[in-house]
Amino acid sequence: MKIKIDPLTGPEILSLIKEHLHSMTLHSPVESIHALGLEALKKPNITVWSAWEENELLGCGALKELDSHHGEVKSMRTAARHVRKGTARALLFHIIAEARNRGYRRLSLETGSMAAFEPARRLYASAGFQLCGPFADYREDPNSVYMTLEL
Repeated sequence: MKIKIDPLTGPEILSLIKEHLHSMTLHSPVESIHALGLEALKKPNITVWSAWEENELLGCGALKELDSHHGEVKSMRTAARHVRKGTARALLFHIIAEARNRGYRRLSLETGSMAAFEPARRLYASAGFQLCGPFADYREDPNSVYMTLEL
């Protein structure tokens, strides 16, 4: 598996992001969807990585800089054909390592509270993330779970 910064121009990544956004609408009420669209992912405070095996896209993940000491995990998505193969774990640990390299003291994330998000919550907990309250611009929401990792 090769993980690289993605310029968000290839058809594979565009399709995966579209799939990610659509999936959120299946599991979350519209007011509780915090997934970023393509234009938001292109902002300068966000870095997106994609994971590849030869010419096949396995998944993606992003790191958003909230401030010079705090980052947020965004847009974690594994391609349907590659679920449960370690792609999300590899991307998450890549993002954690980058957050440490940037000197962040904390890495946080928001995910859904519904059953469909249980595998994601288990992954984050296994990497050391702990439950926390809303951070940055988030507000209390019964459809959201907030987690953080002290770096």
